[in-house]
Amino acid sequence: MSNKLLTINNLHAKIGENDILKGLNLEIEKGEVHVIMGPNGAGKSTLANILMGHPKYAITKGLINFLNQPVNDLKVDERARLGMFLSFQYPEEIPGITVESFLRSAKMAKTGEPIKIFAFREMLKEKMELLGIQQEYSLRYLNEGFSGGEKKKNEILQMLILEPKLAILDETDSGLDVDAVRVVATGVKQYMNPENAVIIITHHSSILEYLEPDFVHILIDGKIIKTGNLNLIEEIEKDGFDKFRCHM
Repeated sequence: MSNKLLTINNLHAKIGENDILKGLNLEIEKGEVHVIMGPNGAGKSTLANILMGHPKYAITKGLINFLNQPVNDLKVDERARLGMFLSFQYPEEIPGITVESFLRSAKMAKTGEPIKIFAFREMLKEKMELLGIQQEYSLRYLNEGFSGGEKKKNEILQMLILEPKLAILDETDSGLDVDAVRVVATGVKQYMNPENAVIIITHHSSILEYLEPDFVHILIDGKIIKTGNLNLIEEIEKDGFDKFRCHM
């Protein structure tokens, strides 16, 4: 059986009249951690939104295969049911819906099966304790009044509850203090297993002090122009992204 989880071939995409992705290629196998770094405007968040089927973004060329099937034309909920998950850079507040209700509904929508409320609460309690989230947060409205760190932890909580095949973390470590970054990294470690994979889109190397990615990719001007290991991050920190632009 193939270990291939995601294949992106010659992907071109735009928002409005602006071409953002310009021939992006990427392959991800089960059990792998991939990091994507690049300057502002390179196309990192566009890639995340395109993978999840955001309707404001249009694929103009290329193919996305997930679990050996094309997903270019699938809607967001269809991709989610297949096992794709996106942790948003700026999580939305949803007044009137508690964290517990949202997560239980999302879990049932993904699995297509009913979940007994007491069994779900036990699972939720376990995951919240792992992330250091106080139990009363489950009764608060989703992200309403949450700090930036609390919102990001809640995104990781969703990932642990939904157990996707592919988790895409878009700037999940942005703006977090050292303790919060450590908690997020703990959640990612808890999530990882030989049957899933994660894409970490980041500007910073702080979360990578706790995780060891299999591949680091540099995304500039809509293309992945170089792939390497952790040593590539050291090059970025030393010389910036301009060094790599010179070799495009």
